[in-house]
Amino acid sequence: MSSAAPRLAIVVKGWPRLSETFIAQELVALERAGIDFAIWSLRHPTDKKTHPLHDQLSADVFYLPEYLHDAPGRVLRGVLSAMARPGFWGAAWQFARDLARDFNRNRVRRFGQACVLARELPTGTEALYAHFLHTPSSVARYCAMIRGLPWSFSAHAKDIWTSPDWELREKLSTQSVGAAFGATCTAFGAEHLNGLAAGTPVDLVYHGLDLARFPPPPDRRARAPGDPFAMLSVGRLVEKKGFDNLIDALALLPPEIEWHWTHIGGGELADQMRARAHGAGVSDRITWRGACDQPEVIAAMRAADLFVLPSRVAANGDRDGLPNVLMEAASQKLAILSTPVSAIPEFIDDGVHGLLSEDAPEALAAHMVRVAADPTLGPALAEAAHARLHAEFTMQPGIDHLADRLRWIMRS
Repeated sequence: MSSAAPRLAIVVKGWPRLSETFIAQELVALERAGIDFAIWSLRHPTDKKTHPLHDQLSADVFYLPEYLHDAPGRVLRGVLSAMARPGFWGAAWQFARDLARDFNRNRVRRFGQACVLARELPTGTEALYAHFLHTPSSVARYCAMIRGLPWSFSAHAKDIWTSPDWELREKLSTQSVGAAFGATCTAFGAEHLNGLAAGTPVDLVYHGLDLARFPPPPDRRARAPGDPFAMLSVGRLVEKKGFDNLIDALALLPPEIEWHWTHIGGGELADQMRARAHGAGVSDRITWRGACDQPEVIAAMRAADLFVLPSRVAANGDRDGLPNVLMEAASQKLAILSTPVSAIPEFIDDGVHGLLSEDAPEALAAHMVRVAADPTLGPALAEAAHARLHAEFTMQPGIDHLADRLRWIMRS
C-alpha cells in the first residue's frame, strides 16, 4: 500500500472476474479520474484468465476471509477490535435482526467479514462503495456502522431482483444507516429501487463502453445467400440467459441454412447444455469455447453474422440488466437478436437497432431464419445500433457522474 492510505474502500464479490468486465472498466476509469481507492474482495479469483483491463488497474487489492473457518485468528481479531468501537453494538443489533429474518450461514459470514474489514481498513479511509446490493453491500454496511463511515453502492441485476424487499428498503433508508447514495445501470432497475427508497437517492448510471478499448468495426459486406451463417453468444450458462431455448431453436432451423453457433462463457449448466445439444442433434454445428478474455471475445464478434442473447426471467426472479455484451457487439457492427427482458429495450428498439424476440424456440428460430435469408437486414440493424452506442452509451458521462458522487461522500 502507498504511504497515503486510499480514502475510498471498494468492496466487490471477487476480483478479478471475467464475467464482470463492466466493473473492471469502471474501476480503471475511476482511477484515471483521480479517485484514490483500494479493492476489498470477498472471494479469491477462480477464473484462469484475466482481461487486459485488469492489468491496467494499479489499486491495491486485499482479500477478506472467504470462509470464516479458514482464518479463525483473523476473524477473532476483527470481532474483538470491532467490539471496542462505539458503532459495533448498532451493527450487531442490525445483524441480529437480519439473521432472524433470513437465517443462514452466509449472513454470519457477511458480519464476520465486516468485522475483519473494519479492523483492517486504514485510518485514512473516509467512505465505502460496494459493487452489488446484496452480499458486498451487507459487508460494506455493517463495516460502515462499526467504523462510523458513509457507504454507497452500485446495483446491477441479480442483486436487485433476488434480494427481499425488506432488505432493499433498509439499505435504501437513511433511518436505518442505509446508503448515502446508490447507482444502477438501467432505468428499469432505478425505477424499482427508487420506489423502495426512503431517503437514499438511486441514480441511473449506464455503464456504457470505453470505445477507445475497441477496434474499429470490420468492413461488413452483405452475405451472399449461400454463405455460411455464423452465430455467436457470450454469456454464462445459467438459467436467466435462456440458452436452452436457443439450442432448441437451432434444432428448428431449416436444412437449407448452413449455420454454425459459437458459445463463449462458463457456467453451472455447461454439461446440461452440451447434453441438450447432443440430444437435439446439433452438436456438430456448435463450438463451445468456454471462458475467454475480451480480445478473444471481440475477435469472435468480428467473425460472426449474428449475436444472439435469449435472456429471460429465471424462476427465482433473477434476470439480466442491460448486458454489456450487447454494446460490445454493436461496437463491431454485429447484428443483435435478443429478448425484451428487463432493460434490453433501453438499448435495442425492435426492428431498429436489432431484433427482440419472445423467449421461445419457435420465435427465436423464426428471427434467425429472417436474418439469414435477408443479407441486408443484419448490416442495417447493426449500423443503427453502432450509431446509438456512440451517441448515447459511451462510458465517460457515467464515470463523471459517479466520480462526483464518490467525491461528495468522501467529503461528507
